[in-house]
Amino acid sequence: QVQLVESGGGLVQAGGSLRLSCAASGSIFRFNVMGWFRQAPGKQREVVALISTIGSTNYADSVKGRFEISSDNARNRVSLQMNTLEPEDTAVYYCNWKTGSRWNDLKQYWGQGTQVTVSS
Repeated sequence: QVQLVESGGGLVQAGGSLRLSCAASGSIFRFNVMGWFRQAPGKQREVVALISTIGSTNYADSVKGRFEISSDNARNRVSLQMNTLEPEDTAVYYCNWKTGSRWNDLKQYWGQGTQVTVSS
């Protein structure tokens, strides 16, 4: 099993920045895809950014140019630097971790979520 602990959420004014971090522990295997999802009240959970242990990244169109995902594979951590925050970014942000011994056999885990609130 894998346990994920998120940190860094909080209240920030529009235009400000926050950095979210997620630390993983447990059965982490060689092949990993890590990322951040978010869910606003009454809305579907959506992917924000993804990164693999070979360095490929993917971002939602709404955050391109503002957010940057990074990972520290040796320490089993993934971070999300969020800049130029907008009220529309307000949501609970969830760390997501997929891990396995093969790229086509990854098991998925979720963090508890951390609240990000952007005031206008």
